[in-house]
Amino acid sequence: MGNPIGALNKIFDSRIRLGVMSILIVNKSVSFNELKQLLELTDGNLASHLNTLEQAEYLKVQKAFIGKKTNTTYYITELGKQSFKAHLDALEKMIKGI
Repeated sequence: MGNPIGALNKIFDSRIRLGVMSILIVNKSVSFNELKQLLELTDGNLASHLNTLEQAEYLKVQKAFIGKKTNTTYYITELGKQSFKAHLDALEKMIKGI
């Protein structure tokens, strides 16, 4: 039997980043405010986790103006989808003892 945690992705150790990716993988896009409300986080806390995911190229950001207000929208990238699914598969194998 190999290392049971070896295939887990360290970026997804955070429950917040797990939550963000779980939301993005089932939605085409989600705004910053929607993520903040769904995950019940402060602006700064959410922003730091989104930055980590963006730096890993797991999500992309689109900023636009709606009237005079900025609207920031997040999309999962193909790399993000693949990496998150691989992480979930590794968790499942670990739980099942495969």
